[in-house]
Amino acid sequence: MQLTAQATHQAGARDADGMAVASFILGLVGLLVLNVFLGPIAIVLASVALWRGTARRGRAYLGLGLGVADLLVLVALMQLDNTPSWSF
Repeated sequence: MQLTAQATHQAGARDADGMAVASFILGLVGLLVLNVFLGPIAIVLASVALWRGTARRGRAYLGLGLGVADLLVLVALMQLDNTPSWSF
C-alpha cells in the first residue's frame, strides 16, 4: 500500500512539473500568436502546477507572468486599433 501511494505522489509531482513547463511555453508563444487563447491557458496551468506543489516553481511563475502579459498585450493592441480584436 505504501508503494502505491508513493508512486501516485511521484506521478502527481511529475504532472505538476509538466504543467509548469507547458504554462511557460504557452505563455511565451502566446506573446506572438493567439494570445487570447494561450494566455488564459498558461495562467490556469501555472496556477494548477503551483497548487499541486511543482518543483519547477520558477517556470510556473514565469508561465503565470507570461500569461498575464499575453492578455495585457492583447488589451494594448485592442486600444491602439480601437477594435475589439486585432489582426496582422
